[in-house]
Amino acid sequence: MNQATGLTRIIKAAGYSRQGLRAAWQNEAAFRQETILTIVAIILAVCLDVSVIERILLIVSVAQIVIVEIINSAIEAVVDRIGTERHELSGRAKDMGSAAVLLTMFLALFVWLSILYSHFF
Repeated sequence: MNQATGLTRIIKAAGYSRQGLRAAWQNEAAFRQETILTIVAIILAVCLDVSVIERILLIVSVAQIVIVEIINSAIEAVVDRIGTERHELSGRAKDMGSAAVLLTMFLALFVWLSILYSHFF
């Protein structure tokens, strides 16, 4: 078995990542919506008069939503691949993935509100 190493491995991994992003964009409405909102939020964060660290926190907090959504979508795809019948563990896995996205959204909201409040109120 010929395992790719070094630069070849990195190039192949980047290709797989591109395929994953494309699949998420094509198949997951939530990913598309969150990506668009993240782009808007990043533009807003760049325009705000905040410190570099605050800007980084604003951007990272919304970027995490997209990252966790991809993980959630991967969990859902694996569960669906295993079988379509209802199973308690399958439902639990999907619910936990969804909860992770929700908690990440709450975290981003907390970061944004905290920083905006400290600057404008």
